[in-house]
Amino acid sequence: MPKAPANSAVRKADPVLQSLFDVQEATLPNGLRVRLLANHDTPVVSLYTFFQVGSRNERPGITGISHLFEHMMFNGAKKYGPKKFDQVLESNGGRSNAYTSTDMTVYYEDFASDALETVLDLESDRMRSLRIDDDALESERQVVMEERRVRVDNDITGTMDEELGTLIWKAHAYRWPVIGWEKDIANITRKDCEDYFRTYYAPNNAVLYICGDIDPKKTLALVRRYYGDIPKGPSPVPVLNAEPVQKGERRAEVRHPAQSPALMLAWHGPAARDEDTLVLDIIQYALTKGEGSRLVKKLVYETQLAVSVMVDWGWRVDPGAIIVYLELKQDSDPRKVEEALYAELARVATEGLTERELQKAKNNLRADHLRELATNSGRAHAMGHYEVLLGSWRDGLTLPSVYAAATNERVKAVAAKYFSPERRSVVTLIPTPDKTTDEAADGAADGKDAE
Repeated sequence: MPKAPANSAVRKADPVLQSLFDVQEATLPNGLRVRLLANHDTPVVSLYTFFQVGSRNERPGITGISHLFEHMMFNGAKKYGPKKFDQVLESNGGRSNAYTSTDMTVYYEDFASDALETVLDLESDRMRSLRIDDDALESERQVVMEERRVRVDNDITGTMDEELGTLIWKAHAYRWPVIGWEKDIANITRKDCEDYFRTYYAPNNAVLYICGDIDPKKTLALVRRYYGDIPKGPSPVPVLNAEPVQKGERRAEVRHPAQSPALMLAWHGPAARDEDTLVLDIIQYALTKGEGSRLVKKLVYETQLAVSVMVDWGWRVDPGAIIVYLELKQDSDPRKVEEALYAELARVATEGLTERELQKAKNNLRADHLRELATNSGRAHAMGHYEVLLGSWRDGLTLPSVYAAATNERVKAVAAKYFSPERRSVVTLIPTPDKTTDEAADGAADGKDAE
């Protein structure tokens, strides 16, 4: 079993947050879980539908299907046909969007409270009877292929990130990008989509979070009316974490048109429920949050080796990765930048953070946490995020106490554990000439010679 997110002795719900979360919970006979939170400050509502499916649930041959299906969900259903979802929602003053990650797919709407029943009708219609046909599949496939070209094939960070994933993970589904491999996207079939829909978009694999100007009792009755007859789907196959232990540094080079070199590095990290996860949050904030943070100050301003530095530590259901991305100056030697980075990380492992760095990181984490919970949309999203990754939305209310209790000894121990060379993978961007520019220059020269 996964460890708890932090030491249970300090896991106390923050009283300020607890006062904001008088949540009513229910589970329908078909397995749909419902979380209702009333807030009558303004006559608006946010509705989030969390499906517990992401790229970790895919397999070779259908990588990218979770993200492709996110697009498919806007293609109409039995009652509301193509393009009707947004038309009806927007005519009621609402707006919608969605996203797919490694561990979840999320759909959300913000709207006036008097449109609640209409929105429940819209959402339940596509959960019950989504339109899946060859034309819709091919149309969305082309949209996703173009998105991949823009975000990965023709983007430096996208290309490096994709290469890095294949270094970090050898067996786990996290090794492929959320958007999927190009040939897999091209070959996903209608049957693949139908099977995926029946399994992962069934009510027993979903949770509704409804926050805002609602009457919980009446809202639950509406949810039962619109969702209650949707049949259960088969239980999703559990994801096996078969990733072997990394026993040495892994390296790769990417050659791509660029003005300057770049580095993307990663270290294996823990799962979201692990007790070290929240300590890594503190380390991340101390290293790169703000212009005075440790790595920004050292690598960008003092040594001027890098133009920018970013640490990306994102929670995941299974053990994730701590990623550092550095854009370098044109004349910077990537190896020297690496040495400077490793030296700073080693200092954290041996000396910890200064008291000012530690307190500043804690303050910023608390501020960002409270800022997220300032709106209906933020609260609904936070509850879903915590429930998928931590096991219960209530664990999110204890985060301030865990952050506040973290000591420099814990920071040093966690940094020493994770920032080791054996856990490290490195991708170096080697700038290459832009072929388009070179061809244009060659063409101009040829034309001049001909004269």
